[in-house]
Amino acid sequence: MDTLVGRLKHEHQTLVCMTGIYCTAHHGQQSGLLCGKCAELMRYAKVRLQKCPYGDAKPTCAKCPIHCYKKLQREQVRTVMRYAGPRMPLRHPVRALTHTLDKLRRAVHPMELRRQRAVEKKYKSPIT
Repeated sequence: MDTLVGRLKHEHQTLVCMTGIYCTAHHGQQSGLLCGKCAELMRYAKVRLQKCPYGDAKPTCAKCPIHCYKKLQREQVRTVMRYAGPRMPLRHPVRALTHTLDKLRRAVHPMELRRQRAVEKKYKSPIT
């Protein structure tokens, strides 16, 4: 199975940190450990990130025009983020800042990117 690299790896690690904060508070787990339900959600998130069509240019999920997660998992992640988001700057200040900056990235739909590449290719002058 492919491993995550670059921005995708960073995003997954941020989500794991947020889930750890949530799981400690709501499921009584020790800090750094996830319960079975939360661990399964993180496995699901990793698989979805591995299949992301944006790759390293991925925007945050909230800004993404493609909804990769099933409805149940999307709601679970929203619940985790609503709880852990305000607590991130205290526990993981650098990750929180980076995540906030990532939210500013513009999300371009993959079909739009494909059209742009086709136009560029069509009008590209041949090198002689």
